[in-house]
Amino acid sequence: MAQLFDKAGGYRKLNSFHFATLVHLATIRFCKRFVPYQEDPLGKTSGQMVGAARSGRQNIIEGSERAATSKETEMKLTDVARASLGELLGDLEIFLADRGVIPWSVHSSEHRAVSALNFPAFVYTGDALHDYWTWFHREKQRFDPWLENADPAVAANALIVLIRRAMAMLGGQMRSQGAAFTEGGGFRERLTQTRVAARDTREEAAPDCPLCGQPMRRRTARKGPHAGEAFWSCSGYPECKGTRPM
Repeated sequence: MAQLFDKAGGYRKLNSFHFATLVHLATIRFCKRFVPYQEDPLGKTSGQMVGAARSGRQNIIEGSERAATSKETEMKLTDVARASLGELLGDLEIFLADRGVIPWSVHSSEHRAVSALNFPAFVYTGDALHDYWTWFHREKQRFDPWLENADPAVAANALIVLIRRAMAMLGGQMRSQGAAFTEGGGFRERLTQTRVAARDTREEAAPDCPLCGQPMRRRTARKGPHAGEAFWSCSGYPECKGTRPM
């Protein structure tokens, strides 16, 4: 019988989730330090930046949790996460452009230094929530010289590098999710397969037709004196009209 539900959750194992979490926290700090709402001519840039960073992280969580019953939803939410980080990337580019600052070249020593930083694998424990954040804050310290830098251009450029890395990871996840869907199908397909398999299992004990010898299937009379009662009907119906009482 086909497995009905896919695995779900487990997002704390994803590198994209670690980087999205780092970007979310770093964006909150960045906006508090360098995008004060009092100086925002529209009064909403800071909130939109933090909201985009939050959407990037939270949609990874929701997509992972929905994976059990909808690969389509998982892929869509992964795409939303990627698009939200793209929105934040645009805000940071404008932040630098407004100050006449050019983003780091991919060949610069600063870009290479931030790009070289990674998270080790997080290993699930019996106290995953507590242990994840203990692990995360310890690992985050290696990124702080750039993200907590007093120069807003350095902090913005570091965020840009990390966002682009997270977006690349999410793009890879979407390709993997699409390949898994192509190979194994989705929840609705497995639902049908499971239902048919269960029906076939029940019908294995069905008797043979007394007229043609084919296996019989359980049916329910719709009219006549026995309406509503179950009976055995030949699986070859309507060619064969053999029946047996239940």
